[in-house]
Amino acid sequence: MTVLLALDSSTETMALALSSPAGRWVFEAEGGPQASARLVPEAQALLASAGLRLADVDAIGFGRGPGAFTGLRAACAVVQGLAFALGKPVLSLCSLELVAEDARQQAEAEGQPLLGVIWVAMDARMNEIYAAAMRWDGLQWRVLQAPALYAPASLLAHWERPEAVAGSALLVFAESLAPALDGVRQWPRCQSRAQALASLAAQAFARGELLDAAEAMPVYVRDKVAQTTAERLAAKAAAGSAA
Repeated sequence: MTVLLALDSSTETMALALSSPAGRWVFEAEGGPQASARLVPEAQALLASAGLRLADVDAIGFGRGPGAFTGLRAACAVVQGLAFALGKPVLSLCSLELVAEDARQQAEAEGQPLLGVIWVAMDARMNEIYAAAMRWDGLQWRVLQAPALYAPASLLAHWERPEAVAGSALLVFAESLAPALDGVRQWPRCQSRAQALASLAAQAFARGELLDAAEAMPVYVRDKVAQTTAERLAAKAAAGSAA
């Protein structure tokens, strides 16, 4: 009779998912700076809609990253606070696996199951991309290339020819990545981050990947989260001279 609550604010979309034997409840809304203030109220509302209380939850999951610095900290802090207060374990979920899981669900809905290796490529701002390679083995995601930060050109060199790609970088870097994507299956947009989040939480719980709240940590990948004024001006000048 497992009840799982999961939160993710690693992108501009805030996603919450609640699973119980009675069903699944999901919520999505704009995230960003609002996420830290909204995660707890929205989680409580989701529980109320299912007729449950926080005390009924068996484990609480969060999107650990990589992703937006502020969003990762917000989700981790909220989940740690709830887990400490309730004495519940934590599920640490890879935010790039979330995108792969959504692509898998879209592929199955299309009647063409996702086979082979999929690369997730997410816009990381500052002209960089968070990317990882993984394969679905029928029960869980197997990471073949750990999440890392790439410039578009270095990702192209690393790819050779991917079988499938999912993530926002397909839109943001469409022109740069085009040489490697002819004939490649692509999912540039998530259909439901919250539904994918619920599935990842269930998979992690089934594998027994339970952490103490004190062990819950965001994964940033990028140490540097902002450019200096001088770097922004230099980038602007370079863009102007290239035009």
